[in-house]
Amino acid sequence: MLSVRSALPGGEGFTALELHELEVREPLAGFDAEVAAAEQAVRDKEVADTAAARALYRSYGIDPTRHRPSSEALLRRVRRGDGLPRINSLVDVGNVISLRLQVPIGLYDVGKLEGDELVIRLGEPGESYAGIGKERVNVEGRICVADGAGPCGNPSADSERTRITTATAAAAWIFFLPVDEDAVERTAELIALHGRGLIRVL
Repeated sequence: MLSVRSALPGGEGFTALELHELEVREPLAGFDAEVAAAEQAVRDKEVADTAAARALYRSYGIDPTRHRPSSEALLRRVRRGDGLPRINSLVDVGNVISLRLQVPIGLYDVGKLEGDELVIRLGEPGESYAGIGKERVNVEGRICVADGAGPCGNPSADSERTRITTATAAAAWIFFLPVDEDAVERTAELIALHGRGLIRVL
């Protein structure tokens, strides 16, 4: 059974979910309205503030203007008129939730993990991983998520090794800040409506 724990020295909170019996599909036309509503919320200034995610980065000496939380990167993308990227049904839900809450989210294919535990920790000297569509992502001294094989994501970028695809049947979903029950329920609702999947709070 999957578990997630934090080994961050500051003891910062997080919320983690295990998703199973997933049916991940190519981007769904039926999700267009949710995407449009989230983008409109940005224009209407009805999304959460970026302060909490920025404070998390700064607490470990990470400059959030140089290494942006993924949630803020989505916000900036929408503000400049590019719109949310459409990847697949699960990642698209994650992007909408992250944009609205301004909480970075990590998604990891459980079938690709080494071991049954994910640890949120600071990267060790020399640690890095292959990012999705990117060169190596350096996580030395930065917040990261690691399995038995090493780092596989951080609050700015997930890894190629554990990326979510339409073949993903089970996934770990990490909010890198604590979220309330309403956020978890909304996440479960969108996953069920736009694809399929059951959720267990870890």
